[in-house]
Amino acid sequence: MTKQDDATRKSDRAAALMREARLIPVLTITDAAKAVPLARALVAGGVRMLEVTLRTAAGAEAARAIHGEVPDAIVGLGTVVTPAELEYARAFGLRFAFSPGATPALLDAAAELGVIFVPGVQTASELMAAAERGFDTVKFFPAEPAGGIPAIKALAGPFPQTRFCPTGGIAEDRIEAWLAQPNVVAVGGSWLAPSAEVEREDWNAITERARRATARFVTGKQGENRT
Repeated sequence: MTKQDDATRKSDRAAALMREARLIPVLTITDAAKAVPLARALVAGGVRMLEVTLRTAAGAEAARAIHGEVPDAIVGLGTVVTPAELEYARAFGLRFAFSPGATPALLDAAAELGVIFVPGVQTASELMAAAERGFDTVKFFPAEPAGGIPAIKALAGPFPQTRFCPTGGIAEDRIEAWLAQPNVVAVGGSWLAPSAEVEREDWNAITERARRATARFVTGKQGENRT
């Protein structure tokens, strides 16, 4: 099996995970001690696939703690921008990694390491570069500023095989419209775990929000929109 074939196989696995999840909270954790209770709160509400970003110094340790202590969570790294950061995902045994963009070096490292990797794209050229290396499940970022749903629809024509996880600027009242797109497998966002609630450790509020969102978008009508 070539590296490109292996990347394609892992890209298919990423798409399968996201189709099942439908909603992926983007977690920017500043205090690693809050990581495990936050993850447990989301999982209790039915949200299991968690993207822990590397935007803070606590991010890597938070992801490792969740992976080790919350077995029902499907945890991966977000905001991966270098091959060294991608190595964290492999070393910690995490399930996946997201990047906001994708340099040739990062794409090559992902193919080499065999990590389930979802590169970030905005343009047709970026999609082509990812596809050349076998990555046809991608993160569309920042989704709303980069053109929103009209951009996703336009890209569907020349790239019918590409599956998108839009993230960035998507409010809760826009989730349904995004999930209705046939080339969208999941939507990511920070609204499921507001920073104010995390700061005051209001885990019940986060669980209830996750439960409502799961009922509406995953087990309800939108959960039936499989591609």
